[in-house]
Formats: sequence, C-alpha cells, structure tokens
Amino acid sequence: MTEELIWPTEAALRSVDIHEVLPQQEPFVMISRIVQLDAVRTTCETDIRPDNIFVEDGYFSASGLIENIAQTCAARIGYINKYILKKSVQIGVVGAIRKMEVFNLPKAGQQISTIVEVKEEVFGMTLASAQVLQGDQLLASTEMKIAVRQQ
Repeated sequence: MTEELIWPTEAALRSVDIHEVLPQQEPFVMISRIVQLDAVRTTCETDIRPDNIFVEDGYFSASGLIENIAQTCAARIGYINKYILKKSVQIGVVGAIRKMEVFNLPKAGQQISTIVEVKEEVFGMTLASAQVLQGDQLLASTEMKIAVRQQ
C-alpha cells in the first residue's frame, strides 16, 4: 500500500455495509462497522448483541474477542480489495496468534472498539498487533498473522 492513496473518511466508512467487505456472514459476523482505515491502522466498532453466538452467561467470550480481531483484519483487507483495488473480497486464514492477553470481557449490550495496526505485509501475509477497548479500558491485546488466499 502506498501513502499516496486517499483514505476514506469516518462518515464514508460508517456508510459501508460490513457484509460487503467480509467473507463471513450471519450469524458469524463479529464486527458492526469500520470507523477508521489508513495505510497502517484500522478501527472497527462492535455492538455486542445478547444473541451473539459468542455470548456466554451475558459476556462476550475470549473466543469472540479473537474472532472480532480477525474480522477487523478481514474488514481492512476486504475494504481495500473492494473499494480501492476493485477486486473481490478474499478469504483469509489466521496463521498465528501470539501474546494474547485478555484482561476483561465485555457484557452483552455494550460496544467495543478494535484497533488493528499492520506491522508488516509480505507475500499475502499480514502481521498485525491488535487492541480491544471499551471506552478507555483495554480488554484484550494480541499479535496476529493472517494469510490471504491469492486469487
């Protein structure tokens, strides 16, 4: 990705139907909207619905947080492919999760923000660091490697 690209505004991102940039479909969609995207950083918001398949005993599970992070990466790749490169949405696979720490689980009915920062992109592999926040509270952090199937 080059820095010369014109990145979308928050208003433009909020108008995107998240289903158009993700390979996942309901009931397995774990993000609600993209709110920030540039050459390095992507931020997604998620409204945790009580009927979410990863809600257990009223809390969004650690597995749900991992999938939320992976889908934030997928939304980034999907948006770039669809709206910038004019390609189809590609399927990605989590290749590795490192340094995963979960500090707290959010309750159903709450909103979380997931921030992914790309550290490196090489040969269809993306290495990213991620944080999940609820307001200013850090809920989880990790590093994730995503491999994208080339078409």
